Amino acid sequence: MVNLPGGSAREQVTKLLVDWGQGNKEALDLLTPIVYRELHNLAERYLRLERNAATLQPTALVHEAYLKLVAQDAPDWQSRSHFFGVAAHLMRQILVDNARKHRSEKRGGGMANVPLDEALSMSPERSAGVIALDDALNQLAIVDERKAKVIELRFFGGMTVDETANALGISVATVGREQRLAEAWLHREMSRTTA
Repeated sequence: MVNLPGGSAREQVTKLLVDWGQGNKEALDLLTPIVYRELHNLAERYLRLERNAATLQPTALVHEAYLKLVAQDAPDWQSRSHFFGVAAHLMRQILVDNARKHRSEKRGGGMANVPLDEALSMSPERSAGVIALDDALNQLAIVDERKAKVIELRFFGGMTVDETANALGISVATVGREQRLAEAWLHREMSRTTA
Protein backbone atom coordinates (compact mmCIF):
# COMPACT_ATOMS: atom_id res chain seq x y z
CA MET A 1 0.00 0.00 0.00
CA VAL A 2 1.24 3.45 -0.84
CA ASN A 3 1.62 5.53 2.27
CA LEU A 4 -0.08 8.84 1.82
CA PRO A 5 -0.04 11.22 4.74
CA GLY A 6 -2.73 10.33 7.28
CA GLY A 7 -5.81 8.17 7.01
CA SER A 8 -6.55 4.48 6.81
CA ALA A 9 -5.81 2.33 3.76
CA ARG A 10 -9.47 2.68 2.69
CA GLU A 11 -9.31 6.46 3.02
CA GLN A 12 -6.10 6.50 0.99
CA VAL A 13 -7.76 4.52 -1.80
CA THR A 14 -10.68 6.95 -1.77
CA LYS A 15 -8.27 9.90 -1.96
CA LEU A 16 -6.43 8.35 -4.91
CA LEU A 17 -9.72 7.65 -6.68
CA VAL A 18 -10.85 11.25 -6.21
CA ASP A 19 -7.46 12.57 -7.37
CA TRP A 20 -7.63 10.33 -10.43
CA GLY A 21 -11.12 11.61 -11.18
CA GLN A 22 -9.72 15.14 -11.08
CA GLY A 23 -7.19 14.26 -13.78
CA ASN A 24 -4.15 13.29 -11.71
CA LYS A 25 -2.59 10.44 -13.73
CA GLU A 26 0.01 9.85 -11.01
CA ALA A 27 -2.86 8.90 -8.68
CA LEU A 28 -3.92 6.23 -11.20
CA ASP A 29 -0.35 4.87 -11.25
CA LEU A 30 -0.35 4.64 -7.45
CA LEU A 31 -3.86 3.20 -7.35
CA THR A 32 -3.43 0.51 -10.00
CA PRO A 33 -1.50 -2.11 -7.99
CA ILE A 34 -3.76 -1.61 -4.98
CA VAL A 35 -7.14 -1.98 -6.66
CA TYR A 36 -5.89 -4.62 -9.08
CA ARG A 37 -5.03 -6.90 -6.16
CA GLU A 38 -8.42 -6.27 -4.56
CA LEU A 39 -10.25 -6.85 -7.85
CA HIS A 40 -8.35 -10.11 -8.35
CA ASN A 41 -9.28 -11.27 -4.84
CA LEU A 42 -12.89 -10.34 -5.51
CA ALA A 43 -12.90 -12.31 -8.79
CA GLU A 44 -11.29 -15.34 -7.13
CA ARG A 45 -13.84 -15.24 -4.34
CA TYR A 46 -16.76 -14.99 -6.72
CA LEU A 47 -15.53 -17.79 -8.97
CA ARG A 48 -14.78 -19.99 -5.94
CA LEU A 49 -18.36 -19.57 -4.71
CA GLU A 50 -19.78 -20.81 -8.00
CA ARG A 51 -21.21 -24.31 -7.60
CA ASN A 52 -20.30 -25.36 -11.13
CA ALA A 53 -16.88 -23.73 -11.22
CA ALA A 54 -15.40 -23.94 -14.68
CA THR A 55 -12.01 -22.90 -15.92
CA LEU A 56 -12.79 -19.19 -16.18
CA GLN A 57 -9.77 -17.55 -14.65
CA PRO A 58 -10.06 -14.63 -12.23
CA THR A 59 -7.25 -12.86 -14.08
CA ALA A 60 -9.25 -12.74 -17.32
CA LEU A 61 -12.29 -11.39 -15.49
CA VAL A 62 -10.24 -8.77 -13.65
CA HIS A 63 -8.41 -7.65 -16.80
CA GLU A 64 -11.60 -7.05 -18.71
CA ALA A 65 -13.28 -5.22 -15.81
CA TYR A 66 -10.17 -3.20 -15.02
CA LEU A 67 -9.73 -2.08 -18.63
CA LYS A 68 -13.30 -0.82 -18.64
CA LEU A 69 -12.79 0.98 -15.33
CA VAL A 70 -9.58 2.80 -16.31
CA ALA A 71 -10.77 3.63 -19.82
CA GLN A 72 -12.86 6.45 -18.41
CA ASP A 73 -11.40 9.93 -18.98
CA ALA A 74 -12.46 11.65 -15.77
CA PRO A 75 -14.42 9.23 -13.60
CA ASP A 76 -16.40 10.67 -10.71
CA TRP A 77 -15.46 8.17 -8.00
CA GLN A 78 -17.07 9.20 -4.74
CA SER A 79 -15.42 6.54 -2.59
CA ARG A 80 -13.73 3.18 -2.53
CA SER A 81 -17.17 1.58 -2.10
CA HIS A 82 -18.46 3.38 -5.18
CA PHE A 83 -15.48 2.19 -7.25
CA PHE A 84 -15.84 -1.44 -6.17
CA GLY A 85 -19.61 -1.28 -6.62
CA VAL A 86 -19.08 -0.25 -10.24
CA ALA A 87 -16.42 -2.96 -10.59
CA ALA A 88 -18.87 -5.55 -9.21
CA HIS A 89 -21.50 -4.50 -11.71
CA LEU A 90 -18.97 -4.72 -14.57
CA MET A 91 -17.83 -8.19 -13.47
CA ARG A 92 -21.42 -9.35 -13.35
CA GLN A 93 -22.04 -8.02 -16.86
CA ILE A 94 -18.84 -9.64 -18.17
CA LEU A 95 -19.82 -13.00 -16.67
CA VAL A 96 -23.33 -12.77 -18.10
CA ASP A 97 -22.07 -11.71 -21.54
CA ASN A 98 -19.59 -14.58 -21.46
CA ALA A 99 -22.32 -17.04 -20.46
CA ARG A 100 -24.67 -15.82 -23.20
CA LYS A 101 -21.86 -16.05 -25.77
CA HIS A 102 -21.04 -19.59 -24.62
CA ARG A 103 -24.69 -20.60 -24.77
CA SER A 104 -25.02 -19.15 -28.28
CA GLU A 105 -21.89 -20.95 -29.47
CA LYS A 106 -23.10 -24.20 -27.93
CA ARG A 107 -26.12 -24.00 -30.21
CA GLY A 108 -23.79 -23.65 -33.19
CA GLY A 109 -24.27 -19.93 -33.87
CA GLY A 110 -21.23 -18.17 -35.26
CA MET A 111 -18.88 -21.14 -34.96
CA ALA A 112 -15.32 -19.86 -35.00
CA ASN A 113 -11.94 -21.22 -34.02
CA VAL A 114 -11.08 -20.16 -30.48
CA PRO A 115 -8.24 -21.12 -28.16
CA LEU A 116 -8.96 -24.19 -26.05
CA ASP A 117 -8.77 -22.33 -22.72
CA GLU A 118 -11.38 -19.84 -23.96
CA ALA A 119 -13.63 -22.60 -25.27
CA LEU A 120 -13.53 -24.28 -21.86
CA SER A 121 -14.14 -21.10 -19.91
CA MET A 122 -17.77 -21.90 -19.11
CA SER A 123 -19.57 -25.15 -18.52
CA PRO A 124 -23.17 -25.36 -19.84
CA GLU A 125 -24.44 -25.57 -16.25
CA ARG A 126 -22.51 -22.49 -15.22
CA SER A 127 -23.65 -20.52 -18.26
CA ALA A 128 -27.27 -21.32 -17.50
CA GLY A 129 -26.82 -20.49 -13.81
CA VAL A 130 -25.14 -17.15 -14.45
CA ILE A 131 -27.83 -16.19 -16.97
CA ALA A 132 -30.63 -17.31 -14.64
CA LEU A 133 -29.12 -15.31 -11.77
CA ASP A 134 -28.75 -12.24 -13.96
CA ASP A 135 -32.34 -12.55 -15.19
CA ALA A 136 -33.58 -12.94 -11.61
CA LEU A 137 -31.50 -9.97 -10.41
CA ASN A 138 -32.88 -7.84 -13.25
CA GLN A 139 -36.42 -8.83 -12.23
CA LEU A 140 -35.65 -8.07 -8.59
CA ALA A 141 -34.30 -4.63 -9.60
CA ILE A 142 -37.66 -3.87 -11.22
CA VAL A 143 -39.49 -4.85 -8.03
CA ASP A 144 -36.95 -3.47 -5.53
CA GLU A 145 -33.79 -1.85 -6.84
CA ARG A 146 -32.16 -1.52 -3.42
CA LYS A 147 -32.41 -5.25 -2.67
CA ALA A 148 -30.83 -6.04 -6.04
CA LYS A 149 -28.04 -3.56 -5.33
CA VAL A 150 -27.40 -5.15 -1.92
CA ILE A 151 -26.94 -8.56 -3.58
CA GLU A 152 -24.73 -7.12 -6.29
CA LEU A 153 -22.48 -5.31 -3.81
CA ARG A 154 -22.29 -8.18 -1.33
CA PHE A 155 -21.74 -11.06 -3.74
CA PHE A 156 -20.36 -9.58 -6.94
CA GLY A 157 -18.59 -6.73 -5.17
CA GLY A 158 -17.38 -8.75 -2.21
CA MET A 159 -18.24 -5.89 0.12
CA THR A 160 -18.79 -6.38 3.80
CA VAL A 161 -22.13 -5.55 5.38
CA ASP A 162 -20.62 -2.31 6.74
CA GLU A 163 -19.24 -1.31 3.32
CA THR A 164 -22.56 -2.09 1.66
CA ALA A 165 -24.43 -0.01 4.25
CA ASN A 166 -22.02 2.87 3.68
CA ALA A 167 -22.24 2.64 -0.12
CA LEU A 168 -26.04 2.64 -0.06
CA GLY A 169 -26.47 5.08 2.81
CA ILE A 170 -28.50 2.64 4.91
CA SER A 171 -27.98 0.94 8.28
CA VAL A 172 -26.18 -2.36 8.79
CA ALA A 173 -29.44 -3.87 10.09
CA THR A 174 -31.23 -2.79 6.91
CA VAL A 175 -28.53 -4.41 4.76
CA GLY A 176 -28.97 -7.69 6.63
CA ARG A 177 -32.74 -7.58 6.31
CA GLU A 178 -32.64 -6.58 2.62
CA GLN A 179 -30.11 -9.31 1.87
CA ARG A 180 -32.19 -12.05 3.52
CA LEU A 181 -35.34 -10.96 1.69
CA ALA A 182 -33.51 -10.64 -1.62
CA GLU A 183 -31.91 -14.07 -1.27
CA ALA A 184 -35.30 -15.65 -0.55
CA TRP A 185 -36.86 -13.83 -3.52
CA LEU A 186 -34.02 -14.86 -5.85
CA HIS A 187 -34.16 -18.47 -4.67
CA ARG A 188 -37.91 -18.63 -5.31
CA GLU A 189 -37.58 -16.92 -8.70
CA MET A 190 -34.73 -19.14 -9.86
CA SER A 191 -36.54 -22.27 -8.63
CA ARG A 192 -39.49 -21.37 -10.84
CA THR A 193 -37.36 -20.96 -13.96
CA THR A 194 -35.48 -24.25 -13.46
CA ALA A 195 -38.57 -26.27 -12.56
